[in-house]
Amino acid sequence: MSNLFWRRQPYGLEKTEKDFRRKMIKNMRLQYKNCEAYRELMDHLGFGLERIKKIKSIEEIPFLPTVYFKHHKLDSVPEKKMLTKATSSGTSGNKSVIGYDVPSMWRALGMVLAVGRKHELWSLKPCHYIILGYEHRGFLWGSRKIEEKAVAKTAYGYTFFAPALSRTYALKYKDGDFELNLEVVKKKLIKYSKGRIPVRIIGFPFHAFWLLSQMKEEGISCPLPEGSMMAFGGGWKEYYTQKADKETMYGLVKDVLNIPEHRCREFFGAVEHPILYCDCTKHHFHVPVYSRVVIRDVDTYEPVENGTPGLVNLMTPMISSAPLLSIMTDDLGILHDASECGCGIDSPYLEILGRVGMTDITTCAAGAEKLVQKIMMEGVK
Repeated sequence: MSNLFWRRQPYGLEKTEKDFRRKMIKNMRLQYKNCEAYRELMDHLGFGLERIKKIKSIEEIPFLPTVYFKHHKLDSVPEKKMLTKATSSGTSGNKSVIGYDVPSMWRALGMVLAVGRKHELWSLKPCHYIILGYEHRGFLWGSRKIEEKAVAKTAYGYTFFAPALSRTYALKYKDGDFELNLEVVKKKLIKYSKGRIPVRIIGFPFHAFWLLSQMKEEGISCPLPEGSMMAFGGGWKEYYTQKADKETMYGLVKDVLNIPEHRCREFFGAVEHPILYCDCTKHHFHVPVYSRVVIRDVDTYEPVENGTPGLVNLMTPMISSAPLLSIMTDDLGILHDASECGCGIDSPYLEILGRVGMTDITTCAAGAEKLVQKIMMEGVK
């Protein structure tokens, strides 16, 4: 599967349609063979190996809702072959725990190299990093593996796009939990604004909004050195109702830190769908060649046309260690034609409208199991 994930250009879906479909079917057969729980689900739905071979469109592949992974552990390789693990943020109280084997990580590396190059994230110039998120603690010591939040791993990974002179975290680990301290971040920004070394900031947008709003109210201006960058990731989580529009957010970044809008980036992804979506110059999430996005009707789960809102179904053949090939999120979204953007990238782009609260529909393991069966039985003909 490595060729798809080691393409130099991360966009251009039409050129990879056949290859993507083949890899999706190959991945489904792999998961069917190696994951007993997934095989039982597929057999229950009548998707044995013979039917898998006859799939004509990836839209036919049964999907699993993210809530299912919060109640069930689905692995397709032995524990000893897991290179690392990541957990979802668990804002609803339940968490997905996903393990990644070496082949999965190798494909992810090719993806990160290409996406980072396309969106000008790579630099040889050293910088200071400010992480408005969790302190990274997921190191490997021999065979010991530490589970860690996916957003922490993503933020830490971001600090390798340019050499790190320092890393400052807003959420530090203390006495078995994470403690938020934006004052430390504020002092670092003031200090770095007096130097010449670029600063790269990444983290939750709600932490950035709180910090920058507070600094603006206090009359603090920290024009950071040229080459500095602001990146958002992880979404607004339970603060979604307080979400600031992009114009307001980028205005704050410019007013307080003097970072222009073209030096701001936003990332989208999920622990159950670890594909790197980076916004374009128009701040849209174009679909890379490593994935496909299907928008489904909220009642029938049938695919809808571009421009129509519905549930966001994410697909990728990247992961071999777990059946993540087709995931139904609890997000409402719209898939737009590339022509509606104007940035020059020739892939459709995903607009996230908000969450529909599938975890509110069912919160226990038994309920989740019924939900996945209902969704797949109704959504897959």
